[in-house]
Amino acid sequence: MRTLSVEEVTVAVSKAVIEANTILPEDVRAAIQMARDHEAFPRARNILNVILENAKMARAEQMALCQDTGLVVVDLYVGQEVHFTGGSVEAAIQGGVREGYRRGHFRNSVVADPLIRINTGDNTPAIIHTHLVQGVKVEIKIMPKGAGSENMGAMAVFNPEENREAINKFIVDTVKKAGANPCPPIIIGVGCGGNLENCMYLAKKALFRPLDRHNEQEDIAIWEEEILAAVNKLNIGPQGLGGDTTALAVNIETGPTHIASLPVAVNLNCHCTRRAEVVI
Repeated sequence: MRTLSVEEVTVAVSKAVIEANTILPEDVRAAIQMARDHEAFPRARNILNVILENAKMARAEQMALCQDTGLVVVDLYVGQEVHFTGGSVEAAIQGGVREGYRRGHFRNSVVADPLIRINTGDNTPAIIHTHLVQGVKVEIKIMPKGAGSENMGAMAVFNPEENREAINKFIVDTVKKAGANPCPPIIIGVGCGGNLENCMYLAKKALFRPLDRHNEQEDIAIWEEEILAAVNKLNIGPQGLGGDTTALAVNIETGPTHIASLPVAVNLNCHCTRRAEVVI
């Protein structure tokens, strides 16, 4: 059994949200650079250069990569041999988000009620998904998710007898309908399976995966490349102004489902894909 003070969780989350909002993950930076080097359209190539320069400046100046510093999503993996002391783990995470946004001078983008729409003033509450795992470690994954990309997500429930071609069309049409709104080049998270809420989570979980890692199942990895190729033929391009690079990657996560169901969810992320993780 390991004893861990929740104060350590607050400190870790505070640092992670600052890192996520100011440092573009290396795998995303490398993917944008590769796209720039292979982009045939001069205007698109120039936009990708600007995106890379923005990331360089944000890191150097410890400034936000994007003015929309997002609604924070937390994937929390708690070792079942960990005993927390000093209060609530969830409250500690919210406190870390609150402190990180204050210290980072980031925009507060959360309203307490979806209809009354009064800003909470500290970018909380974050959305927390908690998983119990073996061991004595606590892993915290942070993703500040902007609305421009989040608003363009979609979900459909297919007939179980439907073929992959119909699913591909749904995913590609979702990107086509989104157009410039999610600030391409985008990353496409796809969830396939589960039930309604689990399927949407699978799509979000897919966005936490580094872009240089395909799904471990070979057939799913091939499917990811197949969809990416189809999306990049849309000519939406960086910032919706045309080009070869509409998406940087497609990440698919699948899960068991009911014999009568085939749910598919799409969650898009902008070129400014922000994530950080810490292990305590």
